[in-house]
Amino acid sequence: MRKGMLALVGLALAGALGWWWQGRLAKPLTPEVVAARLAVPVAAPTGPVAVYHLGHSLVGRDMPALLAQMAGHDHASQLGWGSSLKDHWTGTVAGFDTENAHADHRPAAEALDSGDYPVVVLTEMVEIRDAIRYHDSARHLALWAARARNARPDVRLYLYETWHRTDDPEGWLERIDRDGARYWQGDLLAGAMAQGGVGDIYVIPGGPVMAAAVRAIEAGEVPGLTSRDDLFARDEKGAVDTIHFNDVGAYLMALTHYAVIYQRSPEGLPQDLSHADGSQITGLSEDTAQALQRIVWDTVFRYGLTGMSNG
Repeated sequence: MRKGMLALVGLALAGALGWWWQGRLAKPLTPEVVAARLAVPVAAPTGPVAVYHLGHSLVGRDMPALLAQMAGHDHASQLGWGSSLKDHWTGTVAGFDTENAHADHRPAAEALDSGDYPVVVLTEMVEIRDAIRYHDSARHLALWAARARNARPDVRLYLYETWHRTDDPEGWLERIDRDGARYWQGDLLAGAMAQGGVGDIYVIPGGPVMAAAVRAIEAGEVPGLTSRDDLFARDEKGAVDTIHFNDVGAYLMALTHYAVIYQRSPEGLPQDLSHADGSQITGLSEDTAQALQRIVWDTVFRYGLTGMSNG
């Protein structure tokens, strides 16, 4: 029933914005224009701000909960299994009932239309090339962004740049290094930000932070961690999941969201936090947490495209 209602809401708004569905999108911005627009600093929040997360398992229940504990803010989300922004728009979200069976779920259309969230974080599916080719990513990023901005003109919008599988034959680090400019910014942001009613969409650089952390870990610079596998989940047989983070990885991504949204260093934040279900996260000593906090701030501060001043 809930999925059907989402589909009806999405289709109704799609009808109202029918010109987008007929292929008449504005020409994508150039990389220079995207960079220039996102290089303009925006005011940092003066206190906790409610955050809405739209995405899939690289968001998950726990990462937003960790972020909320760090910042003291309210949050809500809509999740799915590998779901694209198009899936969320049309209401065809795999695993909808399972992934949203928790107290912090709020249907995406209702949440954005309410204007209750000063910050909205949008997450595209990966493989990102498949999302662009088969799921019309820039169009649906624009649709969600315009919807949020229509309800709340001052909303701060973010695209959460994630990553692909660690066993990618092209190289995991190599792809993170080049995919940002080529796909996340060159396709998604350049296409979406060119459309009317969208405005600026900043970046939460999850993939680049993951890459920086892995390089530091494998250089022996993070106490308690020895391999990239230490950031990823394991199954009941001990096999490493090649894409989904464990508690350490979730903590790392929560730090990244905190640094970008609040425009302040996460150094000094606690590591004794709880999952969404109230149980304690594991695998983080104080020394490990401090090293990850420094990596996050160094990466985010130098990244650009986040709306924060690095002057």
